[in-house]
Amino acid sequence: MELKPDSDTVLVELAGASVEFAGRLVLDGVDLMVRPGKIVTLIGPNGSGKTTLVRVALGLLQPTRGTVQRPSGVRIGYVPQTMHIDETMPLTVRRFLALSGRPDAAQIRQALDTVNAPRILELPVQSISGGEMKRALLARALLRRPDLLVLDEPSAGVDVTGQTELYALIDSIRTRTGCGVLLVSHDLHLVMAATDEVLCINRHVCCRGAPEAVTRHPEYLALFGGDLAASMAVYAHEHDHEHALSGEPLPHGAAPGGHQHNGHGHAGHG
Repeated sequence: MELKPDSDTVLVELAGASVEFAGRLVLDGVDLMVRPGKIVTLIGPNGSGKTTLVRVALGLLQPTRGTVQRPSGVRIGYVPQTMHIDETMPLTVRRFLALSGRPDAAQIRQALDTVNAPRILELPVQSISGGEMKRALLARALLRRPDLLVLDEPSAGVDVTGQTELYALIDSIRTRTGCGVLLVSHDLHLVMAATDEVLCINRHVCCRGAPEAVTRHPEYLALFGGDLAASMAVYAHEHDHEHALSGEPLPHGAAPGGHQHNGHGHAGHG
């Protein structure tokens, strides 16, 4: 039976989801909800559990504890961070897309038109650019007519101009189709205008809220270090804990460096 989502539908919901690998806690009590027409963006340091969380949401991994709920009939389109295709395989973009559920020629052309990449139809997949490959993967996901679109680092391997265009495209697809979007990104400064909710995770949800501004943040720099000004993001939230540089939660008021914080902006990076 085909799902007919509206604004009250929950496309995927995680409640208290925890994942352990060989006794190591990778996710700890994560709550997540994606509704139609909403973009939820996951950010966090490397190794924070973002990809594991996506795998749980997709149903590829069962949580050790907690629950995952998806309504019957929900269609999911997935855009992976990378896809390796053998250099010697004679595969055009058209043939690559034809492997996705046997769409007809008109559907394939329409999908490429939707992602603004009609010219790559007959090109070998090995010859197209990183940005064009992302569009091909997005077209492949759209051929499923998804209720939920899941994208893992969609801007990886794409130049800055292409990143901006790609995120604008994702926003327009959300607006036009009404699908929900779960997005993992290191580039929150590029998706802030479209993102409805941000989850900053470091094994558990550190904080969540609507993005508000891009800026430098001392706590962010202390946690991640380096010249990361271009990847800064601050958004409003309320939380009751801080993190040591190791990522471990600290008692309330015991912020890294001895600073006190009370209901402040928290910066994050994917």
